[in-house]
Amino acid sequence: MEHGHGHCHDHHDHAAHADLNTADGRRRVAIAGIVTALFMVVETIGGIISGSLALLADAAHMFTDAASLALAWLGYVFAAKPADDTRPFGFGRMRVLAAFINGLALLALSAWIVFEGAQRLLDPQPVRGSIMLWIAIGGLAVNLVSAAVLHGGDKHDINLSGALWHVIGDLLGSVAAIVAAIIIIVTDWTPIDPLLSMLVALLILIAGIRITRRAGHILAQGAPPHLTPASIRSALTDHIQGIEDIPHVYVWLLTEDKTVVTVEINAATDVNNEKLRQTVKQHLLDQLHVHLATVEIVQRSRG
Repeated sequence: MEHGHGHCHDHHDHAAHADLNTADGRRRVAIAGIVTALFMVVETIGGIISGSLALLADAAHMFTDAASLALAWLGYVFAAKPADDTRPFGFGRMRVLAAFINGLALLALSAWIVFEGAQRLLDPQPVRGSIMLWIAIGGLAVNLVSAAVLHGGDKHDINLSGALWHVIGDLLGSVAAIVAAIIIIVTDWTPIDPLLSMLVALLILIAGIRITRRAGHILAQGAPPHLTPASIRSALTDHIQGIEDIPHVYVWLLTEDKTVVTVEINAATDVNNEKLRQTVKQHLLDQLHVHLATVEIVQRSRG
């Protein structure tokens, strides 16, 4: 009886820890989103006053960031909703879906920056370097604050990771704008602006591919990299008595931190089915950290 109670307590603690991570991530994304949106307005005004296309483009970048952070926040809000009869697993995958959309937005943003950069190289535009410099320094400060807020959250949260990479992309854009502004002030060589922007776009592209692939793998019900049907079979048959064969094993990721396993076991004739089922589930929890497991025991009669 004590063992069963401990199992329930551990499961409750894990769920409570996940809820705390979700609440913390939601708060961090909200803070970063508000700060980003406020400075986007400042940067837009600065771009209009200075006539700087570079600042207006960076303001558009920050608008994309603010939208992605809002999307990430909505992902947390939906993920916090309880399960019901039509959604037995709840809305946990909304965070993954938000991360997937953010990854696609990063890919689109990198393509847009490259296109705009090519246009500026072909048709250079005058840039007022001094105004651009001070606005870019302000943007860097804002992005450093947002990145620090997001980086302090759960490192395994794919939704938070997607939001963080949006902010890092904008932070790199601010650094590039500062460098470009200084070079423009000193040398009046304006092509440095689109060239550095295109370099930042490459880094954003890499992050977008990584986030999209990771989230897409989960949405496609892929297995976690460290857990395969073969490894589950070995873990169970090597450590649990009474298992004759495991004909079917299915494993997939529900979210980035929740793995689902269904397993069918052919048991020996002298085995207590219910005891074996509980032993298998406990082993999956303790050794493989699987909290959602369905175990079917088939006891074949000897002819």
